[in-house]
Amino acid sequence: MTELDRYEQDMITRIDYQSMLTHTLEWSTINSGTRNLDGLGKLASRLAAEFSDLPGIVALRDPAPTEAVTATGKVESLIAGRHLVVRVRPDASRRILLTGHMDTVFAEDDAFQQCRWLDTDRLNGPGVLDMKSGLAIMLAGLKAFETISPDLGYDVLINSDEETGSLSSAVLIDELAVGKFAALTFEPSLPGGIMARARPGSGNLAAVIAGRAAHAGRNPEDGRNAVVAASDLALRLSNAQHPSLSINPAKIDGGGPTNVVPDNAVLRFNIRPRKEKNVAEATVVVANLSAQVASDHDVDIKLHGGIGRPPKMISPATERLFGLVKEAATALGEPLSWRDAGGVCDGNNIARQGVPVLDTMGAIGEFIHSPNEYLDVRSLVPRARLTALVLHRLAQCEQL
Repeated sequence: MTELDRYEQDMITRIDYQSMLTHTLEWSTINSGTRNLDGLGKLASRLAAEFSDLPGIVALRDPAPTEAVTATGKVESLIAGRHLVVRVRPDASRRILLTGHMDTVFAEDDAFQQCRWLDTDRLNGPGVLDMKSGLAIMLAGLKAFETISPDLGYDVLINSDEETGSLSSAVLIDELAVGKFAALTFEPSLPGGIMARARPGSGNLAAVIAGRAAHAGRNPEDGRNAVVAASDLALRLSNAQHPSLSINPAKIDGGGPTNVVPDNAVLRFNIRPRKEKNVAEATVVVANLSAQVASDHDVDIKLHGGIGRPPKMISPATERLFGLVKEAATALGEPLSWRDAGGVCDGNNIARQGVPVLDTMGAIGEFIHSPNEYLDVRSLVPRARLTALVLHRLAQCEQL
């Protein structure tokens, strides 16, 4: 359906630009870096109050326990913020999932903390695009949708740890995704308003390397240099990558005084497999190269972590979902296109449950994860209107 009926026309006229802008600005004043539990708690409370305007049950869910490897190679428990869940019409015959995240990549002590206008249309600030404006768009779209007495049920999940892989919310994502008709995730669009199609998987790993200390001048031959072994493993991993399997050695912790052969190191690296077969390949490559380096350098290597987000492949139902969204956008005078993306998000986790998901329903802008991040505020109303219209048409379509 490429034209708006009178109900749809009335619904989208209820979208209010000022409320979305106000929410984006207010929420962006709260630092919600993934490890800032106090800031996340404050923002979660604000979000809970705003989303309570929907006719559902609002709850804050405790994070699942997770672990992290310290710079010295010790495995420690990691505490995450609580996750916001809103359940509306849980007994409806057709239900969908809408997701977003409240955390940003900007820590509490980051220099980038304030919003400023670059010009009349571009707002620069921490998380304004990724994704506090996306949360404002989601809320505005849902409120408009609720004005037409819908019978579509839905769950909303806003998690606190998406930027670090959703480790403490992965089980919750799976729980809420099971059985859903479709899902919408409010990550920002790709530059120019393009939506993301397929995505690779992603995993963060740490290789903890135990060598043997010795005096660097008196008896270096008795030592086993963990930093050198870590460097060798980093090079081998980098050389093992190919277009369908990206491996990025990112950081080496370890060592100490320059006159001591270092007996500890931690190599941290990211893996991005394009397809499911590359997941198994990555596991074998990492295990084999680690064993080779351990043998060649006479060190012990223990691996921690894994591929937490599977590749997001495009099913026929996902193609049909995009067709529905594209048709709705055309009816609004905002034609859409989509292409494969290199980044990952909670859409990867949702797709694992066999649910068709479109995961770039958020705002338009550029330079996320940098001090240059900006939101094009002209995209707020069109994306909220698109959200409301897509929800209405998902309630009406026979199948995906």
